[in-house]
Amino acid sequence: MKSQVAVIGAGLAGSEAAWQLARRGVTVDLYEMRPRRTTEAHHGEGFAELVCSNSFKSTSPQNAHGLLKAEMALQGSLILEAAEPCAVPAGQALAVDRELFSAWVTERLSAEARVRVVREEATDIRTLLSRYERVIVATGPLTSGALSDELSRLLGSRHLSFYDAIAPVVMADSIDMTTVFRASRYGKGTADYLNCPLSEAAYYEFVQALAAADTVPLHSFESLRPFEGCLPIEVMVERGPLTLAYGPMKPVGLTDPRTGRRPFAVVQLRQENRRGTLYSLVGFQTKMTWPAQRRVFRTLPGLEQAEFARLGSLHRNTFLESPKLLGPDLDWREEPRLAFAGQITGVEGYMESAAMGLYVGKRTAFSLAGREVPRPSPCTMTGALIRYVTETPLADFQPMNAAFGLVDPAPPGMAKSAKKAFYADRALAEMERLERIEGRLPVVSAEQAKSLAAPPAAG
Repeated sequence: MKSQVAVIGAGLAGSEAAWQLARRGVTVDLYEMRPRRTTEAHHGEGFAELVCSNSFKSTSPQNAHGLLKAEMALQGSLILEAAEPCAVPAGQALAVDRELFSAWVTERLSAEARVRVVREEATDIRTLLSRYERVIVATGPLTSGALSDELSRLLGSRHLSFYDAIAPVVMADSIDMTTVFRASRYGKGTADYLNCPLSEAAYYEFVQALAAADTVPLHSFESLRPFEGCLPIEVMVERGPLTLAYGPMKPVGLTDPRTGRRPFAVVQLRQENRRGTLYSLVGFQTKMTWPAQRRVFRTLPGLEQAEFARLGSLHRNTFLESPKLLGPDLDWREEPRLAFAGQITGVEGYMESAAMGLYVGKRTAFSLAGREVPRPSPCTMTGALIRYVTETPLADFQPMNAAFGLVDPAPPGMAKSAKKAFYADRALAEMERLERIEGRLPVVSAEQAKSLAAPPAAG
């Protein structure tokens, strides 16, 4: 049976798009170049591999990231479903064992009768458009050089790029548990984070060590243009000696039980896997050389003997001039049979990427069936992200996470304290209404979606 749609890339967006198409009766060829070709950030060959943090951020629908997950739960997201059996403790955040998570998604899609996995690099979009009714490019920020060049030729547009830095991961049994303490900020949720407390003197010594550390050199034709939400800590230090203390090392809401006082600064460690054998340094993306990382991070209290399962690294992200190129279904304005999903469109973040895959998968299925179904409005987080990547003035366009500042505003005069609950209720009611218009009973109700955005961590 000839497949109707080619989905290029089996990351979060591509996996979600393929799943949404298949569950609507559309046959899909899912192209994934790994393991034949890999990237500077991937380590395995499974689908939906998480290459940076293992966290999907907040689970509260009154948080922008949590609301996006609740919208996805209501629509039957494969990625969100996969998170539940793979969850690890992370306070009010949703984090997963990345190896279990990738294996779960790979197994589920590989077993789907309407999805055929093609393990080869796709580099010729024109040929694919002649063979399939629709093509979806979901290759993410690590699009191969050959495909990137092909897209540049095809779209007639330059790419934009920035650098994304990966935080290091340490072995749990190498952390000095007599120095660190368990806590979540303000006592919210369970005490799932390990905290390395720093005195004022220790903090400034750490900042000086960072400022003097060797970093990975860039090629002469490359310029460092990091995404503001994922800055390397060395870049933050360049902005001022207290930048880290007010950023990823802020001690607000944390009390060291041994002293009864708030430290001057902290480094938080988040559990990486179900067995609790790995912890990542939260917010510590870095472009330091590996020898410098070992030396500098071992100056932190509790990490003097740290063994690193993964050191930080820097990789180039690629995204399109989407406001110039893409229509409201994230399809190319000059050839609507070609669509894009995920971070290549200019969203930033795991769930944001998956949400765009979910959206494009659904819209492609509607188009193939000749159906006119309303799009989610910008009162939803999904609709707000789509509006951002398709309507933002090009001069102001840079990768964007989910944020309440993107959605349609609350009614004038509403109290600030009531707005987040209003945004959540309004968005989920809208998404539930659209699911019913589609003719599919919502996977869950709007109220159920609020809790399903936060899968319980398995013990």
